[in-house]
Amino acid sequence: MVTAKPAAGGGRWVEISPERLRGWLDGFYGRHQGAEEAGLTLTGTSNGDRATLHPPPGLDAAEDIDALLRGIASPPRIGLLLARKGAVAVGIADNGAITSSKVERFHVHGRTAAGGWSQQRYARRRDNQADAVAGKSADIAERVLLPEVTSLAALVCGGDRGMVEAILADRRLAALAALRHPHLLEVAEPRLTVLEEAAVTARKVRIHLVP
Repeated sequence: MVTAKPAAGGGRWVEISPERLRGWLDGFYGRHQGAEEAGLTLTGTSNGDRATLHPPPGLDAAEDIDALLRGIASPPRIGLLLARKGAVAVGIADNGAITSSKVERFHVHGRTAAGGWSQQRYARRRDNQADAVAGKSADIAERVLLPEVTSLAALVCGGDRGMVEAILADRRLAALAALRHPHLLEVAEPRLTVLEEAAVTARKVRIHLVP
C-alpha cells in the first residue's frame, strides 16, 4: 500500500510497504529515464526530481538502496508505545505482527465550561490524572518491553507527543528511551487493533519526493 501527504517545506511524503518498494523504484527509474543514486537519494536524469528514502525503524544503518532492500527483507524486532491521555498500548512486533502486548484505558476528566476557581480546580485535577496515567503507562512499558529491550532494534512511538515523552521520562525506561525512533506515528485512541495497524505502518519506507 502507498500513502502520500504534503511535506513541510515542500514536496510530499510517500509511505510504501516493503513488498512494493522494488516496484516503486522501477517506476521512478522508468518515469525519469533513469536516475542517479547517492546513498539513499535518487535524482531523476530527465528533470532533476529527487526522492530521499528513509529506512524503517531499526534499519538506520542502511546507507544505500541495496542495503535498504536487504534490510527490509528481514525486518528487525521493534517495540511499540502508543499513548494518549485516555489510553496506552504497548507491544512487541516481529515482521509486522504483534507477538506480545498490553492495552489499558484510563479515566481522565474532560474540560469544563466553568470559569474562575472551578476551571482552575478541574485543570489541576486533569494534570494530576495525566501524571498518574503517565506513571501507570510506564509500569506497563516496564513489564512488557523492558525485559526484551536487548532484542529490540528500535522503539516506535505514536499518539500524543507530550504523553509519550512523559512516559519515557521515567528513569526505569532509560534503555527504551535510548532506542526511540524520531518519527512519531499518527494514531487513533490506542487499542489492540490500532497497535496492530501501527506495527504494519512502522515497517513502511518513508520517501520525501521533491517536487
